[in-house]
Amino acid sequence: MASSTNIWARPHVFHPLSSSAKGYLNFTPRQKWQPKRNKGINIAHSALNSPSVIHFSKQTYPDSREDVKPKWNLLQRAAAMALDMTESALLSRELQHPLPKTADPRVQIAGNFAPVPEKPVKHSLPVDGTIPSCINGVYLRNGANPLFEPVAGHHLFDGDGMVHAVSINNGDASYACRFTETQRLLQEKELGRPVFPKAIGELHGHLGIARLMLFYARGLFGLVDHKQGTGVANVGLVYFNDRVLAMSEDDLPYHVRITSSGDLETVGRYDFDEQLKSTMIAHPKIDPVSKELFALSYDVVQKPYLKYFRFSPDGKKSPDVEIPLPVPTMMHDFAITKNFVVIPDQQVVFKLQEMITGGSPVTYDKNKKSRFGILSKNATDTNDIIWVESENTFCFHLWNAWEVPETDEVVVIGSCVTPPDSIFNECDESLKSVLSEIRLNLKTGECTRRPIISESDQVNLEAGMVNRNRLGRKTRYAYLAIAEPWPKVSGFAKVDLVTGEVKKHIYGDKKYGGEPYFLPRDNNSESTEDDGYILSFVHDEQTWTSELRIVNAMNLQLEASIKLPSRVPFGFHGTFIDAKALVNQV
Repeated sequence: MASSTNIWARPHVFHPLSSSAKGYLNFTPRQKWQPKRNKGINIAHSALNSPSVIHFSKQTYPDSREDVKPKWNLLQRAAAMALDMTESALLSRELQHPLPKTADPRVQIAGNFAPVPEKPVKHSLPVDGTIPSCINGVYLRNGANPLFEPVAGHHLFDGDGMVHAVSINNGDASYACRFTETQRLLQEKELGRPVFPKAIGELHGHLGIARLMLFYARGLFGLVDHKQGTGVANVGLVYFNDRVLAMSEDDLPYHVRITSSGDLETVGRYDFDEQLKSTMIAHPKIDPVSKELFALSYDVVQKPYLKYFRFSPDGKKSPDVEIPLPVPTMMHDFAITKNFVVIPDQQVVFKLQEMITGGSPVTYDKNKKSRFGILSKNATDTNDIIWVESENTFCFHLWNAWEVPETDEVVVIGSCVTPPDSIFNECDESLKSVLSEIRLNLKTGECTRRPIISESDQVNLEAGMVNRNRLGRKTRYAYLAIAEPWPKVSGFAKVDLVTGEVKKHIYGDKKYGGEPYFLPRDNNSESTEDDGYILSFVHDEQTWTSELRIVNAMNLQLEASIKLPSRVPFGFHGTFIDAKALVNQV
């Protein structure tokens, strides 16, 4: 991972306004994603209003040379040939049908959603303004970055995980980006092409079933190994027990190490010293007081569909608590309070049988009742779990939660999304994300919900956080991405959760970013809640350049801009690791 020579299937993205990018072509839905070549460059219009010029190189890569290819026996070679022919026939049939926007690579990885190659460390980056002296450490952000050109359907969430790192040391900054070398990526790199099915982009209808059967047939003949995980580790990042963990909810975490030079390297799939036997969602929570890590694991095939567990600060895992659910539920996030975990059992569920009738396995079930489960953090079973039904409260992310003992309530802060499954399935209704306060009464079982922002100030707010030093305790402010025009992020909002007041930092004309990361000035939980800085990658579509902005969280004024040596695609979630904490990194 840390070698600058291993570019593999390196994708190159050129400036969309260059002379080589002229002559954009229109596509009909039935065309394969192979537009007319213009000097070796693939050009496509983007439904996201971002022109994209993407080139996935066809050269031979170090790990796909004949001398390092898998040493298959005669039977395996015959099986590989037969299965490849089956896949070709499958692709021919698949490409006769139009792809929905949620699975069309011309939409999903267009513009600044397009992948970039790995970059070794670049030191002494130019800085406009002054980096605050209290910021010393490494800002990391995860994202999806497909190594290989999609051969069929592709959703943004399907891409291989890539971590972008900006190291700051006494005002000097460096940058690097590297793939997280998952078992999936390593095997595909060795084979020289994508073979693992893409959970969202490809697993639709009968063709999705055929893809799954093809994949497991390859496994049966030993051509691929799916027993070591199939995840992409492209969503979340957490620093826990002196380790950086990159996560996606379909696998175990991956341990990533920051080198002394500021580069990144993958240590490997991490099971907490053989304690973790199942997947772990990509949004575990660290309690700022106890320093414990809390997590969930869900299964889409067999019961128990959901398990809860926690880790002590030194990495000791608790026994699993099996949470009975009637159907497997998509549970991307959850929340903690001082004493409880808050579990959202909502209406976006997994129905694998939908594939038989031609649909997506991720679907909205309008007949299912939405509810929140309130479970003690120290629970060893679910005998005392309290379920509170809650209508229209599907939240992809929950920003915080806290207890109100005087009224026997738990308050949950989240962005309620409608239509609930619009991220996964194409629909005519525009996505709406409403920042809401959801109150769950543990005594009466009643639920109330109110929009925090007035209707006149309403904007889509998705991706962000509160001051993590106060996670699980009452907070006044949330820092959230302004997801407009969806799915781009034009700035971020500082929202007063009490008054509903919204203050905005807008990135500027044709400039878009991602998750705003709140970095407190110090780790003293008694300090002023908004005393800190917001870190966010920002991309300029006019100059095709990227920067890391550092914004004062109290007044939203720009403090510094670190100019990055290469484009940073829009991504998902990040974390910051203080230089003092990095000293103990494993």
